[in-house]
Amino acid sequence: MDVLKDKSYKSYKSISRYTSFPFYYNTKDNKYIYGLTGQLDKNIEYILVDVDDRTTLDKLSLTYYGRPDYYWIIADFNSIQDPFIKLSTKFKSIKIPSISQIKF
Repeated sequence: MDVLKDKSYKSYKSISRYTSFPFYYNTKDNKYIYGLTGQLDKNIEYILVDVDDRTTLDKLSLTYYGRPDYYWIIADFNSIQDPFIKLSTKFKSIKIPSISQIKF
């Protein structure tokens, strides 16, 4: 049974390049999960990490930042609008930006 259902798109006129981004309804905790809405400077240091079938944004975020909820930083830096895509179908490697150079 799928936990995320009813994928839809919401549009905002004033939010970065993601004028339309995905949101899902999470049946496990009865909340909506929204896609990305920020833009990061692409001219900061990063490391390149190989992607395999088990690679996910939250696992990368936990490994490199110590927090899985920072997955959006990696997604935004790699221009990923849908954080639920299977990374190995789109990427051979992914850029992990230096957290110390990111301005929140």
